[in-house]
Amino acid sequence: MTPSAASSSPGAPGLDIPEVVVAPGDIATTTVTVRNDSDIVEAYSLEIVGDCAAWTTVEPARVSLYPGTSETVTLRLEPPRSPEVRAGEVPLGVRVLPAEHPESVRVLETTVRIGAFHELHSELAPRRRRGWLRGRYRLAVRNQGNTPVRVGFTAGQAGEELAFAFTPAEHPLEPGESAEIGLRVRTGKPVWFGAPVVWPFTVDAAETGEQDAPRPDEPAVRTPLDAEFVQIPIFPKWLLALLAALLALLLAWFMLVRPAVRSAAKEAATEAVQPRPTPAGEQGADGQTPGTAPGTGTGTGKGTAPGAGSGGQGTGGPGGAGGDGTSVDNGTGVGGGQISQTIDVQSTRGQTKPGTYPVPEDSVFEVTDIVIANFQGDEGLMTITFGDRKVTTIALETFRNQDYHWVTPIKIPENDTVTVEVTCEKPGTPATGRQAQGCHEVVNVSGVLRRTAQ
Repeated sequence: MTPSAASSSPGAPGLDIPEVVVAPGDIATTTVTVRNDSDIVEAYSLEIVGDCAAWTTVEPARVSLYPGTSETVTLRLEPPRSPEVRAGEVPLGVRVLPAEHPESVRVLETTVRIGAFHELHSELAPRRRRGWLRGRYRLAVRNQGNTPVRVGFTAGQAGEELAFAFTPAEHPLEPGESAEIGLRVRTGKPVWFGAPVVWPFTVDAAETGEQDAPRPDEPAVRTPLDAEFVQIPIFPKWLLALLAALLALLLAWFMLVRPAVRSAAKEAATEAVQPRPTPAGEQGADGQTPGTAPGTGTGTGKGTAPGAGSGGQGTGGPGGAGGDGTSVDNGTGVGGGQISQTIDVQSTRGQTKPGTYPVPEDSVFEVTDIVIANFQGDEGLMTITFGDRKVTTIALETFRNQDYHWVTPIKIPENDTVTVEVTCEKPGTPATGRQAQGCHEVVNVSGVLRRTAQ
């Protein structure tokens, strides 16, 4: 550049810097002429100040001048290709500090015009999704340029079998800002049987609106992201093989096994109803075999079933005095019957409320079954206790209907209780579609109630 014609105060150089235009990733240079107008030998230190100091250098950074001489220094600007270097005008300052007269320091300011560049980085996860009719993907987009943009999203497929939906369809991004976009892919028809069908498609993110012409070092067309949706069949291959095996078993049953079983059953029934020959000399005067009259005992043994007098003496009928029948009671008491008790517990949010069923006096309750109903889908905790014995503690949100069964009954003595304690954390939503005001659980306890005294 041409040195300034104006003279400075003693010890101060003459300075002049033109406006500089530079693109991120490029290098631009300009010059500053330092002239010593004093009457002594002076050394000058040059330093860059302002937002451009991180990527601007001075060569040389120190000059020594005789009176009336000058020297030109070079300013080298190398802004990085980064979102942190925003496009637009940035002030540039050069501070010149004389060593002998520091009070004559001067700072010259000029403007650096930083060009804009556009760069989008996008990633799709996952690249491959499996499903019956639809699949969900996540598209991550980052603006790595140095100017704000508004990004739109498109998806393409060779055919028309897939439908695409982005959420949102467009998104503004500041330099260095990232965003995550939801993508839903859906097919129109299910695949009932056979092998999975692979549907390839592409996803692209691009700036919307008017755009500047790309620089020579910028790609004019971005490569879209490749992805796949694998549509799996509703019924897998192993299910077809299982159905074929079941069909073969049914055919074998109706064609081979069932006729053989029916024939064997028919032969057994025919043999059972055929009269047996009576040995000669064993018929009575009335032509009947002794002991065949109804209710007539023919032996001297004891019958073991109630009313089975086949081994007793005498002429009593079935269950009469001619038999010595006995009834066996497998319980611990003298008798009892099946009962079923329902415990209904209703509680409000944050409340712990019990429900009980007390066993009557002179009785023992032999529990064999429990059925629990959480028909609202409440959330909380339920504890079931038989007397002092805790049977189970279960979270309400893990079930709607639950049942327990015991081959060996659990015996609850008299005056003990079946206790159901419910802690309501969040009421559920019943079939009406509106959330309930409180929790509501129903427990049905079944078994045998036996009397322990006559």
